[in-house]
Amino acid sequence: MDTAAYLRSHIRTVPDWPAPGVQFRDITPLLQDPKVFRVLIDTFVHRYMDRDKRPDVVAGLDARGFIIGSVVAYELGVGFVPIRKKGKLPFTTVEETYELEYGSATVELHTDAVKPGDRVLLIDDLIATGGTMMAGKKLLEKLGATVTEGAAIVALPELGGVQRLQAAGLPLFTLVSFDGH
Repeated sequence: MDTAAYLRSHIRTVPDWPAPGVQFRDITPLLQDPKVFRVLIDTFVHRYMDRDKRPDVVAGLDARGFIIGSVVAYELGVGFVPIRKKGKLPFTTVEETYELEYGSATVELHTDAVKPGDRVLLIDDLIATGGTMMAGKKLLEKLGATVTEGAAIVALPELGGVQRLQAAGLPLFTLVSFDGH
């Protein structure tokens, strides 16, 4: 079995959550089994160990991007910075607001999280509409960093985020793709 199929087989689909008609892709089973978790992390680490793809910093998006991103950063021997929901960071921050299906949300980053010229790998668990990852990219760029790639476990291409992020010039790396919402 290839890696993508192996990981896909450990992602749970929860129908009609959080709303009717939504097929929620639950990554927690990937984290619960130590062998599966190692395969997941190693897949990312092996990609980013290459000199041309190696980041200076890994940034993880609130909240599941913290789980994957911090372990990948540790394994690569680089720093990790959290991009959090508004009001969760104690120091001076920059913020970026983005649109949701119903309303908007704001994410923040400490002003000293990255330095101008840093090469940053931006990680989340899933790309749906791309709003959160796009906001993270803009935050990092406000501080002068370069987001070299956006990475996620799951892509939901029908929701348009993959195409939107690529159109904005962000290379993407995802492990598993699901049709539908």
